[in-house]
Amino acid sequence: MMSINIIIAGPRGKMGGEAVRMVNKEKDFKLVACIDRKNGGKQISDIEGLPEIDVPIYENHEQCFKEINADVFIDLTIPESGYLHTKSALNHNMRPVVGTTGFTTEQIEELSELAKEKGLGCLIAPNFAIGAVLMMKFSQMAAKYFSDVEIIEKHHDNKLDAPSGTAIKTAELIKETRDLKRQGHPNESETIQGARGAVTDGMHIHSVRLPGLVAHQEVMFGSAGQTLTIKHDSINRESFMEGIKLGIENVMERKELVYGLENLL
Repeated sequence: MMSINIIIAGPRGKMGGEAVRMVNKEKDFKLVACIDRKNGGKQISDIEGLPEIDVPIYENHEQCFKEINADVFIDLTIPESGYLHTKSALNHNMRPVVGTTGFTTEQIEELSELAKEKGLGCLIAPNFAIGAVLMMKFSQMAAKYFSDVEIIEKHHDNKLDAPSGTAIKTAELIKETRDLKRQGHPNESETIQGARGAVTDGMHIHSVRLPGLVAHQEVMFGSAGQTLTIKHDSINRESFMEGIKLGIENVMERKELVYGLENLL
C-alpha cells in the first residue's frame, strides 16, 4: 500500500496534537503539512510537545493546498475555519476527515453536494470514539421502546459549541425510531430559564462544561417503574484516534460525504 499523504489543521489543539502523533506513528500515513493560525513558516518540530519532525506549517490554507500535494485533509479546528478549510480541500481534490463540530445543516448539505460533484470521499463525524458511536446506536435502538429520554453531555470548559455535535447526532438518530412526545408535566414551568435544558422533538438536552472533563455523554430513558442509562466516557483524546484512522482509510475508497462514524462501522 502506498503512503497516504495527510495535512492536519489545528496541530496545537489537544485533538490536533494527538492526531499529529497518531499519523506520525502509522507506517501507511505520511504527514506532509499542518495548518495553524500561528507559526506560519515554522516546522512541527518547533512546536513544544509535538514530534521532532520537519513538517511545514502554513497559516493560509489556500497557500497550503496549492503548494502541498495531499490525499487526505484532517480538520480539528473551530466551525468557522473548519467549514472554509473543508470546502477548499474538496476544491483542491483532497478528501476531508472532519472532527470539528458546530457546522450548520446548510453547510453540511453544501459540502455533501460538492463532494458528490467532485467524486471525493468526505467524513464529518461529531465523535470519533468507537464507544461513543455504539452509545448513539444503542440509544437509537432503546428509543423504540422508551419514548421518554433526556441527554446529558459533559465536556471540558474550552468547548465552543453547545449542545455537542454528539448530543445533536444522538437526538437525530433517536428521532428516527422514537414516537414524537412532549415530555414532563404539561403545565411545568421553569423558575430559572433554561433549567430543563434545550428541547428538540420533545426531548431535553443538557450541556455541562467543567475543567477536568474530556467528552462524556449519558442518555437516560424512563418508563413506568424503570430507567435505562446508556453512558460513554472518553478519558483522554487517544480514544478518538482509532476512529480518525478508520475515517482516513475509508474516505480513500468513497466518492461522497458521510456524516457520522456509525455509517462506517
